[in-house]
Amino acid sequence: MLLIGLTGSIATGKSTVSSLLSQPPYSLPVIDADLLARQVVEPGTRGYRAIVSYFGPSTPDLLVPAGPDMPEDGPTGKGRPLNRPALGRRVFGDDEQRRRDRAALNAIVHPAVRRAMFRAVLGCYLRGHRAVVLDVPLLFESRLDRFCGSVVVVAVRDPRVQMDRLRSRDPHLTAEEAENRVRSQADVRDKARRCEARAAAAGSGSGVVVWNDAGKEELAEEVRRAMAEIEKSSPRWWSWLLWACPPAAALLALWGFWRNTRINKAWEEQELRDKANL
Repeated sequence: MLLIGLTGSIATGKSTVSSLLSQPPYSLPVIDADLLARQVVEPGTRGYRAIVSYFGPSTPDLLVPAGPDMPEDGPTGKGRPLNRPALGRRVFGDDEQRRRDRAALNAIVHPAVRRAMFRAVLGCYLRGHRAVVLDVPLLFESRLDRFCGSVVVVAVRDPRVQMDRLRSRDPHLTAEEAENRVRSQADVRDKARRCEARAAAAGSGSGVVVWNDAGKEELAEEVRRAMAEIEKSSPRWWSWLLWACPPAAALLALWGFWRNTRINKAWEEQELRDKANL
């Protein structure tokens, strides 16, 4: 089964591409890391309790306020849901405290998401899907790209497009808050360069950049181009053959993991050399 890692940055159109891939003519199952991240911190979960324990003492508005429609112990009796805007203000930003808080939040959420993702991928394999999309905003940062046969980065060339889309989508954000959210993630143009470097090292279908500076029709055409490249490098008959022969699929997965690890190491070493020459 082919794992297609889908990533981008905030307000670049990744969710739109994910939606397109889940519909005909592709009809691919999508495992959404953001959705899993919400599920693993719902009231009553281990993740929820860890977040409340860490952030609760210093964040009075961490939970949705109690009121006529929100009991003190929450609608399910397991606690009130997290107040996501308040949590976002704690972790989004460039100062040292916010970076520490963001790292703490990631340390709680990411392992739980990985476990849920593994279970979802296994389910797709057992149901006989030839490919599955892993929709992960921090695909490179979490090193999950090492497990993917193909990586698709949804990017914009113009930073102003990204900022305008974010302010339009979330009008409650101030200009500073929007800037903090964009800066809290790696520059999407760097992700695009990394994806292109992967394609140069392992073949065009292993890394494809979908540019989304224009409208929906242009984006749909970009997605068609990307999927044609992926299909060419991993045709359907090959996917079905691997599904029918699990030992061969396991060996290929191990080889792909080793190859992608080497590609990542080469990228990181080149980045260090580039920074040293500045």
